Formats: sequence, C-alpha cells, structure tokens
Amino acid sequence: MTADDYVEQASEIFVLSDSFIRIRELIDDEASTIDDISEVILIDPALSGTVLKLANSPFFNYPGKIDTISKAVLVLGITEVYNLVIAYFTTEAFKKIDANQDYLDEFWIKSVDCALLMKFLGTSLGIVHAERLFILGLLHNLGELVVQQVATEKQKSCESQDINLLPWLKQQEVLGFTFGQCSAELLKQWQLPYSIFAPIRDQDVEDLSQYNAETQLLYVAKRIMSRNQVFKGQDLDYSDLLTKEELALLCIDKSMIDNAVDYCDLERLGLLSILNPKASMLY
Repeated sequence: MTADDYVEQASEIFVLSDSFIRIRELIDDEASTIDDISEVILIDPALSGTVLKLANSPFFNYPGKIDTISKAVLVLGITEVYNLVIAYFTTEAFKKIDANQDYLDEFWIKSVDCALLMKFLGTSLGIVHAERLFILGLLHNLGELVVQQVATEKQKSCESQDINLLPWLKQQEVLGFTFGQCSAELLKQWQLPYSIFAPIRDQDVEDLSQYNAETQLLYVAKRIMSRNQVFKGQDLDYSDLLTKEELALLCIDKSMIDNAVDYCDLERLGLLSILNPKASMLY
C-alpha cells in the first residue's frame, strides 16, 4: 500500500467540516471580505472560542485584547487566522480516532513541541510572520495517525528509540514511505496550500541545501523535538541528530537551540490546554 492508499482508506474518518471548506473558499476568493470570513467562523462557537484564545495567548504576544473575530482577522491577518482555523479543525478531525488515550496525548505533545520550536526558531532567525510556521510543526506527523487507524500493528512496528535506526528510516523500511509523506497526502486531499504540505512532505530529505527555509526549519525542529521526546531519557546530544552543516544552513547554534527548548517548555502547557486539553493534563 502507498501513502495515498492509506489516506484513501482513512478519508471517511478524517474529514474537515463544512465550515472549514467554506472558510477555505472565502480565503481563496479575492472578492471576499474580513466580515465574510468572520461570519462563517462565528457560526461555530467552539471554533470562535479557540481562535480568540489562541489570538490572545502568549503565542502571539499581542499587546492589546483581541475580543472579536473580525479584530483577530484584522490584527493577525487572514493567513494567520486561517492557520488557527486549520489547527482547530485538524485536532477536531482526529478526535474520532480509535486509539489509546495515552498514545494520543503523547502524539499531540510531540506535535505541539515541534510547532513551538518552529515558531521560536523562525522568530529568532528574523523570518517574517514566523507564527505561521507553527502549523507546519503541528501537522508534520498526522500521517502516523492515518497509519495507526488503518493498520495499527504497522504503526507500532514503525516505532523506534534506536539512534542507529531513526523513526523516519524505520517507517520507510516498514511502509515504503514516511509518516511525513503520508501527512502530505492527507493535507493535499484536504486541499491545503502547497506552502503547507510541501515542507511536510520533504521533512526527511537527505540534502537540505536544495530546499527552502520552511523545509529546513521543520527538519531541524523535528529532530530537536525527537531528542527531547522520542529519545527521552537517553543520553543524546543534538549533534547525534543534526550535523553542523545542517545547522549552518540556517545559522542555528547550540545557544539558539537551548533557548528554543526553554521557550517550548514554557509555552507547551498553554497551547496544549487550548488545542488538546487532555494532553495538557500530563503537565
């Protein structure tokens, strides 16, 4: 089975709501206004509440109070609010999954960590609107849940805490594709922008120098997260997962990594409490 076959089998379970489809259509329509988008968001109280909580969280660090959806769109921008909508509906879509709760909690902790690391590193490197990068980290491994739902035993076979057989290499060995490639196929089916699914598809490439900054950042953030979560308890250094050459492409040093991890530890609980309250109970 290919990654596309897995996504096709799971497509009836992991679907985005009509509200998301309507918002996506409005954003793609140049004639639509902020009010048009705001009205659709307001139809869904849970979505509205989540967008406002995220907009007012330390994640954005906006100095004033954002108390309406229209203000959120105006202050943060249409693209950023769209990313918040994607984050909300993605976590909603996967609530139907048949899996152990502890496993799901750990999955979302790793996803949120990767999202926070992406945001911090992007900001530190001076990337404009670095908050948008968090969506790449949050969605980077959705393919794991797709495989888990379709073939639980294969997903378990892909688990690896062996530094000599990294998880993404084990995935390729067991499945013939990585969870990242499967994630990209799902996001393509959801008709998300190329700028989102392409870096996620390419997160495990061998030669980073041929790819854009978003792909390079995801590559780095995922490996920092893996050192702290996947290989937790093992005496590993970041250099065990990242070469000097890979870090040099983005001018990232050990100090920046340490600061990114500190930021992640500080903000993890707040973001989890909004996107996945059950997972936040672990902290």
